[in-house]
Amino acid sequence: MTADYRSFYRHRKVMITGGLGFIGSNLARQLVELGADVLLVDSMIPDYGGNFFNIQGIEDRVRVNVADIRQESTMNYLVRNRAVIFNLAGQVSHIDSMRDPYTDLEINCRSQLSILEACRRHNPDVRVVFAGTRQVYGKPDFLPVTERHLVSPTDVNGINKAAGENYHLLYNHVFGIRACSLRLTNVYGPRQLVKHNRQGFIGWFIRTAVEGGEIQIYGDGSQLRDFVYVDDAADAFLRAGASDACNGEAFNVGGQSPISHRELVALLLDLAGAGRVTFVEWPAEKKAIDIGNFYADSSKFNAAVGWEPKVSLREGFERTIAFYREHLARYLNPVPEDLAGIL
Repeated sequence: MTADYRSFYRHRKVMITGGLGFIGSNLARQLVELGADVLLVDSMIPDYGGNFFNIQGIEDRVRVNVADIRQESTMNYLVRNRAVIFNLAGQVSHIDSMRDPYTDLEINCRSQLSILEACRRHNPDVRVVFAGTRQVYGKPDFLPVTERHLVSPTDVNGINKAAGENYHLLYNHVFGIRACSLRLTNVYGPRQLVKHNRQGFIGWFIRTAVEGGEIQIYGDGSQLRDFVYVDDAADAFLRAGASDACNGEAFNVGGQSPISHRELVALLLDLAGAGRVTFVEWPAEKKAIDIGNFYADSSKFNAAVGWEPKVSLREGFERTIAFYREHLARYLNPVPEDLAGIL
């Protein structure tokens, strides 16, 4: 796939669920620069990451609808006439899913059916790109993990995300709703939720470093992970949304190379010039659902659309640290004027 996938979005009507969240808002920024007609849908549920400050500077170039994707009548209306739907809305906290499995079920399963049924009945020609997760694999049997690996989640969130993904693939195969899933690894970067640590450790580590605090690493820090900068993740969605080569498939979207938690934090603290690290015992509730070492093989997606991560971890950290040094307060205590010009 050449750069033509970017020109595909000029004047194209697109919708992003979870559009005021981390990945959704960064994707929106790329889409408006490409000349797309962008509708952002977000429930703004507290602690889920939606933040009006995320679209500062593009407020007048997008349309925002504050709505819950579980509302069938609303989805029936919003999906009409959209050429591409980037379906990023979801509950992503593994810990929260274990504490409140019913809410996770509602958001990550039932709501996905609401969107897909709305598409089937009111916009069957749409293309849908679902934000999947590497969590569906559970503890890997081999590394790097390919899409041929068994799907065996270790927590409620992983189970429900796997179900949501399979709904999309089913609707592709049976009803002709062109849909695919991107199984994201650890995405990081500007506009990520950092108010609490229940949506993954990387955002919390970055906030702690920016504040000069103490980063706690569980165990000895030898566990391996791969990381994807948010602009690279957004580019993956753009490529998938513009290509029929992805229809009916699930793809890994992983980082350049794995790195241990110990090495990751050392790099982060060096770039931040602040903070410190300690090693602590695993909390029982987190150890029970930890997947150990994990890094993905993204060669299937590369073969389909030519995607590969471009931003190194060092460069990504530098950009992210600079962003939060300037804007951290907006992500800890959003202020009323963030609503100005939007609602």
